[in-house]
Amino acid sequence: MNYFIGIDIGTTSTKAIVISSTGEMKGLTSREYPLLSSQPRYAEQDPNIIFSAVLDCVREVMQQANLASKDIAAVGFGSAMHSLIAIGSDHHPLTQSITWADSRSMAEAEALKQSHPQIYQNIGVPLHPMLPLTKLIWMQGSEVFQKAAKFISIKEYVLFQLFEQYVVDCSIAAATGLLNLKTLDWDQDALQLSQVRMDQLSSLVPTTHILQGMNPHYAEQMGLDANVPVIVGSSDGVLANLGVGALSSEQLAVTIGTSSAVRKFVNQPMIDEQGRTFCYPLSDRHWVIGGASNNGGIVLRWFRDRFGQSDSYDSLIQLAESISVGAEGLLFLPFLSGERAPYWNADARGVFFGMSLQHQRSHFIRAVLEGILFAAYSITTVLSDLAEPSQMILVSGGMARSYPWRQMMSDLFGMEVLAPEVYEASGFGAAVLAMYAVGEIQQLEAVKSMIRIRDRHVPDLERSHRYHRLFEQYQRLYDRLEPEFAAFAQKW
Repeated sequence: MNYFIGIDIGTTSTKAIVISSTGEMKGLTSREYPLLSSQPRYAEQDPNIIFSAVLDCVREVMQQANLASKDIAAVGFGSAMHSLIAIGSDHHPLTQSITWADSRSMAEAEALKQSHPQIYQNIGVPLHPMLPLTKLIWMQGSEVFQKAAKFISIKEYVLFQLFEQYVVDCSIAAATGLLNLKTLDWDQDALQLSQVRMDQLSSLVPTTHILQGMNPHYAEQMGLDANVPVIVGSSDGVLANLGVGALSSEQLAVTIGTSSAVRKFVNQPMIDEQGRTFCYPLSDRHWVIGGASNNGGIVLRWFRDRFGQSDSYDSLIQLAESISVGAEGLLFLPFLSGERAPYWNADARGVFFGMSLQHQRSHFIRAVLEGILFAAYSITTVLSDLAEPSQMILVSGGMARSYPWRQMMSDLFGMEVLAPEVYEASGFGAAVLAMYAVGEIQQLEAVKSMIRIRDRHVPDLERSHRYHRLFEQYQRLYDRLEPEFAAFAQKW
């Protein structure tokens, strides 16, 4: 039997998964690394630490699955979006990997919204500090910008170390804000705004592009054959949809890990006239539309670290279960690090609203969990404006392991929630895309036969009704506070 490795280079960790040709998981490993925030608005990572994490994860998952190099038919890559590294003429980094969470280009993003709002119609991704496009404009005039021979993402950096080729798939390229979705080539207006030449960018390739002839030293470190087909792959969000089998428009993929995202597949590029959603390609017939929230599991981690009294996540969620829907009048806007979709407001701040003397720690935990889900649900309402409403949710991410959390999601969204056995959907999707690229499967839809559903959750209609009324209050509260967020951000 053939085996396939999927690698997911995430924001807080890299994961590697091995699956068989029938989709059975044989091994899963991960390696965490720090997010460097030496000053306000900084969010960087050391690209060499991440590269080492990739090598370590693959070696460990090969050992865990007890496989030899000859057993691996292909390797697929996925990674988080919007990272940016300036590379010198000697191919060494001039910067750290600047992540999506870095907001130093906030002023440039706001200026771009005012001066060139129409560019969204070409690039299909909202104008926001997360974008490499706005980061490049922010860099202009600096010594680093002048010295840079290349501007690449973290996945491009890893692939260059392995193959000494600069290539980027169209999905990661679309997330830069520099790709024209209509032509699937670099957008001339975006290049002019960024002052970046095409030769400073990697060669554009399909997500199924195959690289071979890996550096023998690194191949040996990972336990792989140097000539194993390595598929360039896609972005983590697109691969998460593939990894849970959410390939039709009536299926919604919700991922809640460090951040959260809501996405669905459509069969052609789809742009929101109000500029609230992104659109990324996987293939010529598979396009993902959706939005990402800054505030997923990282918010619960913040609460645990500050006020959790060393509780585990499970014990926090258990405490929340003792409180009824709505946390007895306590509402939480979870914008601890600004917000992306659907508001795209880097100035947004977290708010507990409705506090009274009756509220205890358990109420706050319930409000935090509901606030994270409200943020995700707000993206769903936008997607319903663009495409036919979804009928079910396929869930992934670290928080998807919690049964009570999934039931809360089902109640709040008012939809059936399905939880696959493999919750690391991006890595699974990367392995499935590798299968497709080398001809092990003939169409991507074959993934559906590999998905094994562990749990199903049906919404409680009474609780759903209460949640939808609370969501209206959540929306009104945000709308009324939006101008205050901007004024407050100027001072703090």
